[in-house]
Amino acid sequence: MSAPTSPADLYRHSLRLLLDKNIPAWVGLWAEDGVMEFPFAPHGWPERLAGKEAIAAYMRAYPDHIDLHDFPDLRIHQTTDPETIVVEVRGVGRLVETDGPFDMTYIAVVTVQDGRITSYRDYWNPLAVLERGTDFTGSDR
Repeated sequence: MSAPTSPADLYRHSLRLLLDKNIPAWVGLWAEDGVMEFPFAPHGWPERLAGKEAIAAYMRAYPDHIDLHDFPDLRIHQTTDPETIVVEVRGVGRLVETDGPFDMTYIAVVTVQDGRITSYRDYWNPLAVLERGTDFTGSDR
């Protein structure tokens, strides 16, 4: 099977990799100069990750902190730019440290070029990180 190249197919594939906790393969979907941005990041949390290496470092320990179980309510919206999609998705699972529930709704703007993610703006809820056990990025807060 060939790798997905449309933005929607690539995004769906990325969710499957996150559920499988296959972070190296997830990072492999990125362009070398890809950029991940968090416009609503609270103080002490990264606002921008530039390059595949920075994204890999940020995501490396993700499964040690969040045990994702499902991504219900996935909606992918096409834009006038065929390389860019807007995604609404809910991630559910549990926080590993506390064994408490994890339930986060995301809106993301994702751009794919030549079958690789080049830009990912993640509009997640910054209030959720105030809960114990959610420090999954190694922030300095």
